[in-house]
Amino acid sequence: MRILRTPDDRFSDLPDYPFAPSYTEVAAGDGSGDTLRVHYVDEGTSASGETVLLLHGEPSWSYLYRHMIPVLAGAGHRCIAPDLVGFGKSDKPTPRSEYTYQRHVDWVRETVLDRLDLRRITLVCQDWGGLIGLRLVAEHPDRFSRLVVANTFLPTGDRDPGEAFLAWRDFSQNTPELRVGEIVDGGCRTDLPPEVIAAYNAPFPDETFKEGVRQFPVLVPVSADDPASESNRRAWRALQEFDKPVLCAFSDHDPITRGADQVFLKLVPGCQGQDHATVEGGGHFLQEDRGAELAEIVNRFIAAT
Repeated sequence: MRILRTPDDRFSDLPDYPFAPSYTEVAAGDGSGDTLRVHYVDEGTSASGETVLLLHGEPSWSYLYRHMIPVLAGAGHRCIAPDLVGFGKSDKPTPRSEYTYQRHVDWVRETVLDRLDLRRITLVCQDWGGLIGLRLVAEHPDRFSRLVVANTFLPTGDRDPGEAFLAWRDFSQNTPELRVGEIVDGGCRTDLPPEVIAAYNAPFPDETFKEGVRQFPVLVPVSADDPASESNRRAWRALQEFDKPVLCAFSDHDPITRGADQVFLKLVPGCQGQDHATVEGGGHFLQEDRGAELAEIVNRFIAAT
C-alpha cells in the first residue's frame, strides 16, 4: 500500500468551510502495521448530550455538510463529520485494490467508535454514508440513539440496482478523468458556483489521488454472491429488530435511491410513528440543495425523540 496525502494548501480559503481540522489514526488493514490519517470536523459542545455523526458518500467529503453543521451545533449538538479514507483531507491509499467494502466499514468503526468513542449517536447518512453507517448501526446498536436515512440504501445484490446506478458505475469506470466537482454539481438540483465545484475538486490534485473515488462504484453489491452481500444481509436482519427512532428524509429528485425509503419504512420498526420527510427541490446531494432545511429536520427529530 502506498499512502498519498493531499497538501494542506489545497484546502486554503474554501468558501463556507471555516472548521478547524481534527485528525486521528486508524490501522491501514493490509497487515503492514501502517496507519492512515483520518480527518474529521468536530463542532459544537453537545449541550444537549447528543452527538450527530454526519457520514458523506461518493465522491464528496465533509465539505458537503458545511451548511448543516452550524444549524445542528446551534441547537446544542456536537457534530462529527469524518472524511472517509480516500476522500477529503483523509489519507488516500493506492492502488485501488486496497479499498474494499469491509475495510471502509472497519476504518469508520475504528475512527468513530474506537478512537473518538462516540455514544448516543444520531447518524445522518447519505449515499455510501449509509452503506457504511448502517452496517455500524446493525453491528453496534447500543452506540446509536436514532438514525436519519437520506438518499441511501443497503444493497445485498438480491435486487436489480436500477438503470441509473448501473449507468453511473459504467461512467465511473470508463471516463478517462473523474471530474469530481462536476459530478457533485450534476447530482444537485441547484447549479453550484465555480468556487464550490473547485472545493469538491480540492482533495484530488490529479487522478492518482482518486483511487478511492474510482473504486467505490464497483464495491456496491449488485449480485447475490458479492463479497459484501452476506454481511449486508446480516445487517438487514439486525435492522429489522432496531426499534430506536428512524427517520427517512429522502429528496424528491434522486434517480439513484428513488423508492429506497419504502424499504426502510416497511422493514425497520423504528420508522413507525415518525414524521418522515420528503425534501422538495433536492437532488442526490440534498445537503447541497437543501442543507439548512435538512438540518432543521434533524433538529426537530432529535427534539421529538
